[in-house]
Amino acid sequence: MALVPYDENVVPALSKIHSSSAEFYFASHRIQLSQDWNRLGVAAVVWDAAVVLCMYLELGHVDLKGKTVIELGAGTGLVGIVAALLGAKVKITDRKPALEFLSANVRENIPLDLQGAVQVSELTWGEGLELYPSGGYDLILGADIVYLEETFPALLRTLEHLSSESTEVLLSCRIRYERDQRFLSMLGTLFSVQEVHYDQQRDIHIYKAMRTGNKPEL
Repeated sequence: MALVPYDENVVPALSKIHSSSAEFYFASHRIQLSQDWNRLGVAAVVWDAAVVLCMYLELGHVDLKGKTVIELGAGTGLVGIVAALLGAKVKITDRKPALEFLSANVRENIPLDLQGAVQVSELTWGEGLELYPSGGYDLILGADIVYLEETFPALLRTLEHLSSESTEVLLSCRIRYERDQRFLSMLGTLFSVQEVHYDQQRDIHIYKAMRTGNKPEL
């Protein structure tokens, strides 16, 4: 798991990530998520990109009723949980070390009558993709998953495998570094990419990508 050094005295604005829980209200539901920065680092806290993507989904920009959705790098599970509450059939994925923590958040926040529509599953980008149906998803979601350059080729291979030409990919992120722009350029070799939302207060962009049919070497 990726760990980011953190000093609360140096960056007091980030003190919220050390809270043991975070509470939200989406899709007419109170969502109470556990956080555990000390054990799992960035995978176990709620970032602004996830909140903004949930707001975007709740506003109805995407029809989620009955749609087959997969979330990549889910972390706390907020985005996948909200997608399920809005009517989607959701597979919520992350790497193995985060799954127990992720599963607990999902169990605590998905009503019993919806739990059959949600599955938590291990997915390390670029590995074991044959376990997931090729082109089998209506919507792929990712919040703040563009930050480690060494993962970019594997992430692109994963997006290519999971998507068909009718699949929508929504990536919510803060553009922090030049490498983030490089990822968008790499994505553009295989997908058509457009910015569909910008939250100025939080400095978060949401990009929509759809397959173009090109097959470059990744």
